[in-house]
Amino acid sequence: MKSISTYDFKGKRALIRVDFNVPLNKETLAVTDDTRIRAAILTIKKVLEGGGSVVLMSHLGRPKNIPEDKFSLKNCISTIEKYLGFPIQFATDCIGERAFEKSAALKPGEVLLLENLRFHQREEKGDRGYAELLSKHGDCYINDAFGTAHRAHASTTIVAEFFPNDKMFGYLLEKEIHSVDKVLNSHEKPLTAIVGGAKVSSKITIITKLLDKVDNLIIGGGMAYTFIKAQGGKVGKSLVEEDHLQTALDIMRIAKEKGVNILLPVDTIYADEFSDSANMKEGKIGEIPDGWMGLDIAKESIEIFRKVILESKLILWNGPMGVFEMKNFQKGTLEIAKAVAEATKKGAFTLVGGGDSVAAVNQFGLADQVSHVSTGGGAMLEYLEGVELPGIAAILK
Repeated sequence: MKSISTYDFKGKRALIRVDFNVPLNKETLAVTDDTRIRAAILTIKKVLEGGGSVVLMSHLGRPKNIPEDKFSLKNCISTIEKYLGFPIQFATDCIGERAFEKSAALKPGEVLLLENLRFHQREEKGDRGYAELLSKHGDCYINDAFGTAHRAHASTTIVAEFFPNDKMFGYLLEKEIHSVDKVLNSHEKPLTAIVGGAKVSSKITIITKLLDKVDNLIIGGGMAYTFIKAQGGKVGKSLVEEDHLQTALDIMRIAKEKGVNILLPVDTIYADEFSDSANMKEGKIGEIPDGWMGLDIAKESIEIFRKVILESKLILWNGPMGVFEMKNFQKGTLEIAKAVAEATKKGAFTLVGGGDSVAAVNQFGLADQVSHVSTGGGAMLEYLEGVELPGIAAILK
């Protein structure tokens, strides 16, 4: 495996798998969150500054294997150009004859963006012939798409086979790997994991893995009500996974056996319906009246969680504390985000990952105040769980 830091890009075309799967405005098709595009710029500039040219490939959305305007990567061109500071070229296909002509004619310092890889069904199938065609666009291959590293697709994994001596990680993917390894393998203490979101079932594996590593496990969001009900609390019509009540009790038992301090909310903001205009009350989390539902953590929980966060040296945050998309139920998530940012300022290493957590720190303007915001939700969780990610393994082979 080569390193992007020392590789000689002079006169070479670098085929870079980026993750430009970004949200677009439904009417204008303009990029509404450019986090992933900004994250790739450092790698692109490294190649260009080294005297090379760049061919960018990515997927966008879930097209039905045919070209669709709402999934075209041409919608990302203006955003990419804004951060690079110069015009780029665009190929209306990724393997068509015209695309190969464009990439073959690239001069040092130029950038070509290929059309959506998923306009061909062979991409997600990991088709070797498709990967071989893609490989013709470059003299070396860089994977900088952590968000798709857990998928064995043609452009993320198979294409690396055609660059046995010229494949490497981009700066973003390098940082993602380093950040997760730092959380899982550092000897700094205390290590605190904050796990939120809707369901216990989607986080069982990661929580079980973390119980071998963390000193504190903070549980919030919708999943907290399953834990509260499992212990006999009254949660009204809050979100509860009835078939995972025993799972919640098992997690608490294992945490105790391993000496992990598990923290659940003690109070909550509850409402009579799932709406920002609902009637709201604040009270103990295990005493929610029938017909009401918990939608956020409240003052006492915020203070308890905040104290633990500020005493931590390593922090992993995955999942919000409440329905932060609604203004009346965002305070818990906002205050935890502020605490994580404050802990970072005090010297803690903080890793925020998972779609909703990332959306939250971006919404609150705190993304640049934590150590690392992961660009890959599912990929980060699988990597934390110890799963070998095909996109990473393909580079290391």
